[in-house]
Amino acid sequence: MQIAPGRRVKLNGVEWTIEDVQGHLGRLSLMDGDGRAETRSFRWLINHADLRLLPQADASRRPAPASRQPRTLADLTGDQLERTRLRVAHVLEAETGFREGHPARALPGEPRPAYDPDRTTLTQRRHAKAAETKAIPRPEAVRCGLQHLSYRTLERLSGLSGESLMLACADGRWTRRLSGHRSITEEVREAIFAVKAECRERANLSWAAKHRLMHQYIHERFPAFPTEKVPSRWTLAHVWQEWFGPGGARARYARTAEAAAEAGVSGRMVVHRPGQVLVLDSTPMPVKLRETVFGDAVTATLTLALDLYTHGLPAFRLTLQSDTSVDVAMLLRDVMVPLPMRDGWGEDMEWPYAGVPADVIAEFTGHKVAALPFFAPETVTTDHGGPYKNHDLVEAEQEIGCRILPARVLRQTDKFAVERQFLTLQTMLFEHLLGFTGGDVADRGADPERDASLTLTQAEHIIATWIVRVWQNRKLGEYAPSWAPGEDDSPNTLFAAAMEQGGFDLDFPEPSFYYKVLRKHHVKIHPRRGVKILGLWYHHPVLDEPRFLQPSARGGKHAGTWVVRSDRRDRRQVFFQDPADHETWHTLRWRGLPPEGEVPAFSDKTADALLTHVKANNIKIHSESELLEHLLEILGSVTPVDQWPSQAKKKAGKKQRIAHAREIARAQAAAADRPTTPRPADEPAPAEMPAVWAEHARTIDRAVDADRRRRREEALAGTRPVAPATLHEALNRRPMFRLPPPESSEADTTVREDAT
Repeated sequence: MQIAPGRRVKLNGVEWTIEDVQGHLGRLSLMDGDGRAETRSFRWLINHADLRLLPQADASRRPAPASRQPRTLADLTGDQLERTRLRVAHVLEAETGFREGHPARALPGEPRPAYDPDRTTLTQRRHAKAAETKAIPRPEAVRCGLQHLSYRTLERLSGLSGESLMLACADGRWTRRLSGHRSITEEVREAIFAVKAECRERANLSWAAKHRLMHQYIHERFPAFPTEKVPSRWTLAHVWQEWFGPGGARARYARTAEAAAEAGVSGRMVVHRPGQVLVLDSTPMPVKLRETVFGDAVTATLTLALDLYTHGLPAFRLTLQSDTSVDVAMLLRDVMVPLPMRDGWGEDMEWPYAGVPADVIAEFTGHKVAALPFFAPETVTTDHGGPYKNHDLVEAEQEIGCRILPARVLRQTDKFAVERQFLTLQTMLFEHLLGFTGGDVADRGADPERDASLTLTQAEHIIATWIVRVWQNRKLGEYAPSWAPGEDDSPNTLFAAAMEQGGFDLDFPEPSFYYKVLRKHHVKIHPRRGVKILGLWYHHPVLDEPRFLQPSARGGKHAGTWVVRSDRRDRRQVFFQDPADHETWHTLRWRGLPPEGEVPAFSDKTADALLTHVKANNIKIHSESELLEHLLEILGSVTPVDQWPSQAKKKAGKKQRIAHAREIARAQAAAADRPTTPRPADEPAPAEMPAVWAEHARTIDRAVDADRRRRREEALAGTRPVAPATLHEALNRRPMFRLPPPESSEADTTVREDAT
């Protein structure tokens, strides 16, 4: 503290100015802004409890030094740090006689005779060190920074130790403050900002183009500015990256980011509870699987739901080929439903959370619950894929009550966690399975399709077991919460901590949730025919009741119509909600279906192919049974009897077999998602033919068909079918515009020919 006349201080919030200093008496005179003067001692001023030194009166006249944070050893490179330690060793040897600074850490041969603390004084050791450094060859001394190590330098460094000594021995030029670029004058600075504003609305420009724009701006706005003083293109690039960052974003997304920042909506969202943000994404599974119909190797699609707070995986889905909006909607339902225990799962995989006993949840669900959290999602983040933008899925998300937050286009940071999770699954699980295809075609094995051995059900069981047993109990590492950075946390422990902090809501979706997320159709009920959904007629005996013979009481946009819901994965039936009892749903079967079990499942793709085939051939349908014949033709074109697995497995086309297997797999998934409805006691179960009788009946049918085929071939033996004449040949035989002869001339000609 410097005490001099004119110095300003603040005591108890009041500003005082030192008017006079009497050093021989140890007193000074203070004066406040009102002109009141007081005389105090130096001791009173220094020991004052509320003393603040104010800037000097002439400080505003001098330029304030550029402030920067103090330098540390972390600012030095590895080579610079080694050279600094070498200098510190010389200083410590001069001070203590040992390079490490203490006799307990003496190196071999220490202390040397010239630096032995028992035989030499501190002054002698300093003079010896100065003479030693002068005797070192010049290149070596410059390399080690010892060319200026003199007696005065050693004396000046004697009061330092530890990190302070190392920073004092480090060359100040290594960590000097950046002085900027002298070529960047006020005119150049204005030109750079003008070019920056201009590039915002233009396409991405090269550094050469930006440099020319800067030249143009300076030439037109500052004609007297020397051209040779304009910075080069490389200086512009360096300054641009210092001021505005490296950039690299596309022009379109850079403009949207700047607009969002100007609007104040570019802040980050802090996730602090489970279910606050649920991220969904799909990717082809890098393991070849075996479909259960023909046994061919197929590629499945893996859809994950990841909780952004706990980084847990509450649900996932495996579908053949690509997923649909219905599959994603069912995935959201799986997030809200407890996962039941499976065969082979032990007690260590049961519900472990202490906040809610497992018996309470088992009482609600009717089965034991696995150690996997379930909750109602609040916000769902997805990409811009077709299934996620489907309006049916949007209605399903609104039915759940969650908000939709689509990720920005080409912004991987919006859903980086689920993208990283796919790589984690690959490295921790998929790489160890047979049929692994790798991350690139060039890294693929010799024949992964031959190595495929897992079915879709087996792969689903393996992934579920890995999630419950491994991932939910794995240490998060860098994904640990910010409030506990040094603790070991897993998705299960974070969920348990959230339960203790905010409680747990036992809110299960209703069994009718499956029907509410299906596609809606507003149709009319036709007497004795039923309803027409996407070209197919569906019926149920309940539709023949008198209450459905009148239009619906619904008003608004779809006045007078009834709502029927369909599952695109299985078009054999649709679902109708009873208006008198909203908990009752009636299954309307397609009118062309024979008894259950005789027609395989078909999806909307097959149904569209059926209707296209009928329309292209101008076929008039009189009954649904005739339409069934064409459906069987389409199904037969995919997998005819000769290409059944039991007949000729290797002859069927792989693409057609996979398509048929996908139809069956999607129908099975739809059946598994539907709630189970008990059969009424008075309704008889469909009779099933015994296996022996059924095989005998099929043998008789094949024998009759073979006999008919044989007789038809014998009747047509030796004959060659003649194709009818084309329209062009018929027109050539007889001109189109030639009139036929009269009836009399034709008669005379006939008689004359007969007489001849």
